[in-house]
Amino acid sequence: MVRQAKAQRILSHDQIWVALDRLAERAGLSPSGLAKRAGLDPTTFNRSKRVTADGRERWPSTESIAKALAATGDSLDTFARLVGDDSGDGRSLPLLDFALAGASGAFDGQGHPSGKGWTETALPTDEDSHIFALVISGDALAPVYRSGDIILVSPRAPIRKGDRVVVKTKAGEVTIATLKRRTARSLELQPLEAAQSERTIAANDVSWIARILWASQ
Repeated sequence: MVRQAKAQRILSHDQIWVALDRLAERAGLSPSGLAKRAGLDPTTFNRSKRVTADGRERWPSTESIAKALAATGDSLDTFARLVGDDSGDGRSLPLLDFALAGASGAFDGQGHPSGKGWTETALPTDEDSHIFALVISGDALAPVYRSGDIILVSPRAPIRKGDRVVVKTKAGEVTIATLKRRTARSLELQPLEAAQSERTIAANDVSWIARILWASQ
């Protein structure tokens, strides 16, 4: 029992999964992309698979970790270093399932992460300490973004015409679109699905808008 308790203090469920996220990032892949390269089911490393429906933690198997290491050409020693809280090539960023982005309390008034439901991931980033990550669930944004893709979002990055952005309205709706025009009175957005018509949102109906900097696909 003493040995088991000590092991639990050294390795945690979150640390193992963050290490796999970091392994994928080093290879320029999303978690689902890493699973595919390793010859596994594409959903093996998805965040939806990390906790069961009844809230129990689900750990990756040693076989899946071994296949992931073989796919990236990394050693077990490298993976062990990635497990550490202060390891990895990038800092940890707040991560939230996009389906939860519209939930009350997920963001503060400036579009910064707030409240529960956030986990962490390690992704390439700059010195902007307010960057957060969203993981896409479902295929509503395909083919631009598919389920399992991760996007980096910055509430402070300058936004220009043609940028892909995340917009949250005061009514709680969260939308990903391309910015066509921004004035003092409104936002003109082009949905990612080309078949959908342009949308205009009154400026006083917008809670915040943030630029998408990067996506793992």
